[in-house]
Amino acid sequence: MTAVFAAVFTSTLASAQIPVKPAKGKSTEAAETQVSSEQMTGRPDREIVLDRDVEIIRGETKLNADHATYWIEEDEVEASGNVKMDRFGDRYTGDKMRFKIDEGQGYVLNPTYHMKSNNAQGKAERIDFEAEDRALITQGTYSTCEGPDPDWYLKSNTMHLDSGRDVGTAGTTLIYFKGVPIIGTPYMSFPLSDARKSGVLLPSMGTTSTGGFEVSVPYYFNIAPNRDLTLTPTYIERRGMQLGADARYLDSNYAGETKIEYLANDAETQTNRYSYASIHNQHFTPQASFGWNVKGASDDNYPSDFSRNLATSTERLLLRDLYFNYAGNFWNATARASNYQVLQDPLSPIARPYDRLPQFTLQGGRQDVNGFDWNAVGEVTRFWHPDLVRGERYVINPSVSYPIVRPSYFLTPKVSMNATTYNVQDPATNVNSNYNRVLPTFSLDSGLIFEREASIFGDAATQTLEPRLFYVRTPYKDQSQFPVFDSALADLSFSQIFSENRFIGNDRISDANQLTFAMVSRYIESTGAERLRVAVAQRLYFDDQRVCLPASGQSSCLPSNDSSSDWLASGTLRVSDSLSTEANLQYSATEKSVSRANAGVSWRPEPKKVLNLTYRRDVPNELKQVDVSGQWPIADRWYGVGRVNYSLSDSKVSEGLLGLEYKADCWIFRVVGQRIPTATGKSTSSLFFQLELSGLTKLGSDPMEALRTSIPGYQVINKPSNVTY
Repeated sequence: MTAVFAAVFTSTLASAQIPVKPAKGKSTEAAETQVSSEQMTGRPDREIVLDRDVEIIRGETKLNADHATYWIEEDEVEASGNVKMDRFGDRYTGDKMRFKIDEGQGYVLNPTYHMKSNNAQGKAERIDFEAEDRALITQGTYSTCEGPDPDWYLKSNTMHLDSGRDVGTAGTTLIYFKGVPIIGTPYMSFPLSDARKSGVLLPSMGTTSTGGFEVSVPYYFNIAPNRDLTLTPTYIERRGMQLGADARYLDSNYAGETKIEYLANDAETQTNRYSYASIHNQHFTPQASFGWNVKGASDDNYPSDFSRNLATSTERLLLRDLYFNYAGNFWNATARASNYQVLQDPLSPIARPYDRLPQFTLQGGRQDVNGFDWNAVGEVTRFWHPDLVRGERYVINPSVSYPIVRPSYFLTPKVSMNATTYNVQDPATNVNSNYNRVLPTFSLDSGLIFEREASIFGDAATQTLEPRLFYVRTPYKDQSQFPVFDSALADLSFSQIFSENRFIGNDRISDANQLTFAMVSRYIESTGAERLRVAVAQRLYFDDQRVCLPASGQSSCLPSNDSSSDWLASGTLRVSDSLSTEANLQYSATEKSVSRANAGVSWRPEPKKVLNLTYRRDVPNELKQVDVSGQWPIADRWYGVGRVNYSLSDSKVSEGLLGLEYKADCWIFRVVGQRIPTATGKSTSSLFFQLELSGLTKLGSDPMEALRTSIPGYQVINKPSNVTY
């Protein structure tokens, strides 16, 4: 029935479409309310009383009830009996409701609710709808778990849900887990989506062997969409109260992060202890950039006493670096100043590196200029050290090559020259010295590529055979009087064996009359994926290697008369999509023994299933280790995680991690224990407990950094399978 009556009417099995006057500030387009029920009485131009199987629909709002009264002029409805409302995907039920449909204002008594945006639900004594995107819940609960009896929920006397800002706030609150209250707070805020928001984060707790029990209560400031700040006071049982701050910012032209920790009057050392780390990168123009990377600590033991991961706990050289860079069309100029803070281990001291105060570098190059490639590097550096000789070094290193590349071979002759000047001062004698060096280098890189049709594991593939020869000739010049500012002998590897200089840095240019030969064979599938790769290489010396570097604390060194380098061998094999292996070997022909070796296998049959096994041997560094790590489901919803790094040299565990993860529908529990070395003969043990309540917060200490760095291929169990760490 569609009509407008001027008199009172009664109808059964009725429906109507009623034009509604838009609310102030709303669109002037006509809005229609569809009304239906088994019985309808009243005046359609003023008031309609609906009974039995009531349904009122306006746009994205649908209301059902046993009884309702609709005031047309006010656009307001009062409903009772099995009230149900669906509004923009959110669902509400209750005993009684009064609601202004277009304004989104009203209340519902004894309601339940379900929010579409984050699957949150709960119940209450009353919900007051303050606006379209704001609601006040009185004596209510909140959870993102499904079902009438959720595994976890929070219960509060008052809750404000602001879907416009994606923020919920609660007054006096208890969080229940499995029906047991586990934490209470006089105030809390929580997200209604994945968006960031300011507020107190719930405490994190844990224990370490160096500090004992620890508890942190962070406060997060969402300053802007591209800026935030986290302040973290942490109580450490054996040491006292530590204050931490972490500021992050991101813009189209710059980004950075600064972390600071401060502990006043450490109870164990009776000193003030602190650390800081700041990184910044900025583009003034598309060509000009600027930045810094600065780290520092109050004392040598700070990283080992307070760090929770291996990378920072064993960090002993803290960089302070400031740079400015300008890039042209074919050149690049950099100015920088850098030095290090050295954190010493009394049982294994290290030398203090030179400061670069400052360093200027200019590099340019062009490709395919009438077939030639050219490159030039110029560098001016002032090196400073409190105890050793110091001075300036000027380097110019131009080079030109003529690459000849064809489908089946390549040939690249190259000529370069290194011109270096030193101005050196000895602080012990106040004697100034000057040194000069000009050395040309000729190299010839060549290789062939053969292919044939083959098969591997029954699959069609293309097998390649790729021999390569690399010849280098550099005349000898005595450099024994030259200072050693930043140079070292490079470790032998497949990348280094094809380099022209055996040394890293510019303080030594190796004399060379040598030939490197290598052989590589690959099996390539029709998809382009590499199934198998095998490579061997060795360097032959036609003359004695007379340029050398003195050992630490020595003033001279002995030349080498080896006729060849160690053999290098490498192989990778992808047995299947889930199983892959890799091995590398360095074999000394003169000693007739293995100098270095590593081999590993990784099995990843399914998402969140990974096992890694690695063997390492390094004779010069007296290292022999077996490393086992993995993530594996061990029962329904239970995952085991672990890593053991076992030293075969001294028969003990160097590093260890063991833990369990449990994934329910709306929460995750993790318990992880970790042991990491922090100094010679010292280690730190940590125990992590974390309860992650989906869509609300994480309680306890976070083990994700430990899992990410310890287990290659680890996947977060509540993320999609293609998300890995």
